[in-house]
Amino acid sequence: MNASPVSTMKSPWTVILCAAVIVTLAMGVRQSFGLFLPQMSMALDIGRSSFGLALAIQNLVFGLVQPFVGALADKHGAGRVTLVGALLYAAGLIAASAATDAVGIHLSLGLMVGLAMAGCTFTVTMGAVGRVVPAEKRSMAFGIVTAGGSVGQFLVVPGAQALLAEFGYRMAFVVLAGLIATIAAFAMGVAGRPGGHAGTEPHQTVRQALAEASGQRSFWLLNAGYFVCGFHVAFIATHFPAYLNDKGLGIGIGATALALIGLFNILGSYVFGVAGDRLRKHHVLAGLYTARSVLIALFLILPLSPATALGFAAIMGFLWLGTVPLTNGLVSQIFGVRHLSMLGGIVFMSHQIGSFFGAWASGYMYDLSGSYDFAWGVSIALGLFAALIHLPIRDAPMARLQPA
Repeated sequence: MNASPVSTMKSPWTVILCAAVIVTLAMGVRQSFGLFLPQMSMALDIGRSSFGLALAIQNLVFGLVQPFVGALADKHGAGRVTLVGALLYAAGLIAASAATDAVGIHLSLGLMVGLAMAGCTFTVTMGAVGRVVPAEKRSMAFGIVTAGGSVGQFLVVPGAQALLAEFGYRMAFVVLAGLIATIAAFAMGVAGRPGGHAGTEPHQTVRQALAEASGQRSFWLLNAGYFVCGFHVAFIATHFPAYLNDKGLGIGIGATALALIGLFNILGSYVFGVAGDRLRKHHVLAGLYTARSVLIALFLILPLSPATALGFAAIMGFLWLGTVPLTNGLVSQIFGVRHLSMLGGIVFMSHQIGSFFGAWASGYMYDLSGSYDFAWGVSIALGLFAALIHLPIRDAPMARLQPA
């Protein structure tokens, strides 16, 4: 993969690997938050819906500001945006360690971390990668970056569980804040003014890019599908450890399950990224969402045990974030890479709105009924819905991107 002469002097692999490490750290810490629910709920005397609301706020803010943060990265480069995001992320974790009530958790773990993650996760880093990698290798490169989030989940979640058991949640947040601060060093690897393959595309203003995308049905179908992905991952990441603990398996099995999701998503992200370069991406996405629904149904039908819980986690892990390289790959394939971070950010905003409901509504229904049964049923129905709406997506590049 060779960079264009107008791109950053960094090689494509430098950008890819630094982006992967940034996502590894940022997503690894984020995926551990569900482990904090039982301990923090008891210590602060708050319900699961209150804790779930903090993560729901985080997901919603993360999504709502993402298009604007993406536009800043498209204009000024990913390095500066990532640096600011990392520092705010660390500050948010420190603030969460000092919180004394639900409002403090909502402001720190919710608002501050939500704002921060918009600058140092998938959309900004993939924008940087997409501009230095040729179109025929782009989905694979996106898959490598996405796998970074799973490496982090596999490595960080067990460490967070050990910190919780040994030192409690306050000190665990402080240590994780120090880990997040190291992202600042890797931000240099994705720094530089945007260039690369975006320089080969016809000039297009932000207003023109927004008008073009908003007029395409396929763009809105991608938004709707990504909403479902957000609901799935937020529900499972936030509530699955508590669900297993409620069923008598213990929070340790929940931590192992989250780590397994991360481990198997390393493989899944790469496999789906490669598949996106060889097969029609929207067809692969339809199959992925169908598989999620079938898997959840089988998990609920089979007797619950450590084996079935961990088996479910492993298979769900393979399907976990395979949507990311495929969805971002479709956005870049249809609309180009000049405004990839912004347009990808809009689609990701839909993902995070889904995450809001996955984290908060699932906890709310639990508080009302004492069960997660409704949330599981909704997850199955949404997965089948997402599979159907991906089939009519038109994946041909816009006319302005096609050779004369």
